[in-house]
Amino acid sequence: MNNFNQLLKQAQQMQSKLMEAQKEMENLEIDGTSGGGMVSIVINGKGDIKKLQIDPKLMVPDEADIVSDLVIAAYNDAKSKLETTISANMSNLLPPGMKLPF
Repeated sequence: MNNFNQLLKQAQQMQSKLMEAQKEMENLEIDGTSGGGMVSIVINGKGDIKKLQIDPKLMVPDEADIVSDLVIAAYNDAKSKLETTISANMSNLLPPGMKLPF
């Protein structure tokens, strides 16, 4: 019974750490770029866009499709970095030998 109580206590501590880490991840800001830096985007830990910058040189009416593609590429770059960051931070909270997903 003592081992069970210890295990329960460890599970509660892990849950608390995971909840704290989740809140920290939501406050992250990750940037992504495309077009050699002509398009830059910042997203938060939830994947919401917080900031978008487009180089004025791209603002040519005939090139709207290119701008759209670069915005999407910049978002995907930021989203990929976010997923990598979250995965690394969450794996640091797990006991040795334990991996996500369970």
